[in-house]
Amino acid sequence: MSAASGYALVTGASRGIGAAFAQALAAEGQNLILTARGAADLERVRARIVRPGMEVQCLIADLDRGDGAAGLLAAIAARGWTVELLVNNAGLGSGGRFDTLPLARELEEVRVNIAALVELTHGCLAGMRERGSGAVIQVASVAGFQALPFMATYSATKAFVLHFSLALYAEMRPLGIHVMALCPGTTETGFFDVAGIRPAPGVGNAMASPEAVVQAALRGLRRRRAVVVCGGANRAMVAAERLLPRPALARIVAGVMKSWRST
Repeated sequence: MSAASGYALVTGASRGIGAAFAQALAAEGQNLILTARGAADLERVRARIVRPGMEVQCLIADLDRGDGAAGLLAAIAARGWTVELLVNNAGLGSGGRFDTLPLARELEEVRVNIAALVELTHGCLAGMRERGSGAVIQVASVAGFQALPFMATYSATKAFVLHFSLALYAEMRPLGIHVMALCPGTTETGFFDVAGIRPAPGVGNAMASPEAVVQAALRGLRRRRAVVVCGGANRAMVAAERLLPRPALARIVAGVMKSWRST
C-alpha cells in the first residue's frame, strides 16, 4: 500500500504480527487505525511508529464481545475514516485434548477468529465496493490446510478463514478489491504462551519473525496473490499434505502434537 488519505485498519495490533504490520505500513506512509483490547500496549506501538505527516489512530475493541466488531465499525464510521486496507489479524488459540479444555475458551476462539473477522470484512467491503478499490489481508495459518489434533478448534477456525478468503478473492476480484489469505507457520509471538503450549524442540518448530511474515504478506499483496504461505518449509509441508489421506495425516499430526508441551 502506498501513502493515501484513507486508512489501513489492523486488528490485534498491540503485539506480534499485528504490531509488525503497523510498523511496516507506517514505514510506507500509510495512515493507520490500530485496534486491540489493551490501550497501553496500543499507545506504545503508536508512539514507536508514528511519523510526521501521517495519522495513527487507536481504538480499543474487544472482538470477543458480541457487539465488539459492530462497535469498532460504528466508531470508524462516526469519525468519517475510510478503510482502504483491512488486516484481520486478531486471533486466539488453545492447546490440549478438546474434551478437557474449557468450553468458554473454545467458543471465544470461534467468535474472534471467525465471527468478528466475518463482520469486519463485511463492514469494510461495503465502502471498498462503492469506491471500486481496496484490499483485505486475512491472517489464517498453515494450520488451515490440515486438521490439528490437540488444537482442534484453532485449526478448524483457520480452515474457515482460508476458504472464506479464497471465495472472497474470486468474488471481489472483478470489483477491483483484492482479498488475500496469509498463512504463517510458527511465529515468534506470544501466541503459544496464551494458548498454553510450546512446540517441542526439533519438531518442525523453526519460528519465523513477525517482521518476516509481514514482509511476505506485503510482497504477496503487491503481486495480488490469493494465498501466501510463509517459508519454504511450510510450503513444502502444505504440498506434501495433499499426497496423504486426511485421516492418516490427522493421526500422524496427532503424534507430533502430543510432543508439544504445556506451558
